[in-house]
Amino acid sequence: MNDEETFASVRYIVDDVPAAIDFYTSQLGFVLRSNPAPAFADVTRGPLRLLLSGPQTSGARATPDDASDAGRNRIHLIVDNLDAEIDRLEAAKVPFRSELTSGPGGRQILIADPAGNLIELFQPAG
Repeated sequence: MNDEETFASVRYIVDDVPAAIDFYTSQLGFVLRSNPAPAFADVTRGPLRLLLSGPQTSGARATPDDASDAGRNRIHLIVDNLDAEIDRLEAAKVPFRSELTSGPGGRQILIADPAGNLIELFQPAG
């Protein structure tokens, strides 16, 4: 298995690659993998490789005009202490996109990256 096959990759179209790099690395613990910004960068967290594609990239150019806004899909990040993460992100002025929600599987809240893409922070029950 080569290096590319060890990751599950998700592409997010962003309007500001440097801002996205800063957000994911400083707020969510991602590690910068490559940075040919301003067009593109990729960051990793565990087996997740997030492809940050700016407007100049082929990934962004291939996106139909009617799908140019951030969608309802999201990456799902498990956290150990959701309350502490909420406090830390509020202090950093990260925008929340939902209220804290609880269910049988755990608790979650949604935040948004600088381009409006959703990220779910999830603390499993028990």
